[in-house]
Amino acid sequence: MIATRLANPADTAALAELFYRIDLHYFGPKRANREAALRYVARNLFQPHCGVQVMLAERDGQAIGLATFSLLYPAPEYSGQLYMKDLFTLEEARGSGAGKALLRALAQTAVHHGCLRLDWTAERGNQAAVDFYHHIGARIVEDKIYYRIDGEVLRAFAEASL
Repeated sequence: MIATRLANPADTAALAELFYRIDLHYFGPKRANREAALRYVARNLFQPHCGVQVMLAERDGQAIGLATFSLLYPAPEYSGQLYMKDLFTLEEARGSGAGKALLRALAQTAVHHGCLRLDWTAERGNQAAVDFYHHIGARIVEDKIYYRIDGEVLRAFAEASL
């Protein structure tokens, strides 16, 4: 059985391992670094400046997946919005219902906090994710454009005088 719950500081090691496995999955062994993942989790999550929460999926007490998210206010009609940044399950847990359990837990969290929507993005090339999201009833938002400023453009924009 898959259980979900909000992560807490006692989960630092399990979260670091999951973040490491995310890097390994998306970027390969040359970029994945367990120590860096542990430093990141310890330094950033569960700190007052961090607006991100983590929902864990567990089977038999072992972390098998996570979803990172933020509650944003106000959203449409002065309600809240739950924005999911990442959804990840270990390869051996895929197809077990862990991803659906995590999304359902986020939906319940959104409803509990008065949010009218749960939003996220997906990589166009990740067909398994796209198929999964369609399967649970999610729709593509065609009228939005996803923007990003990064790297040197980000630094230049941040340093420009008004």
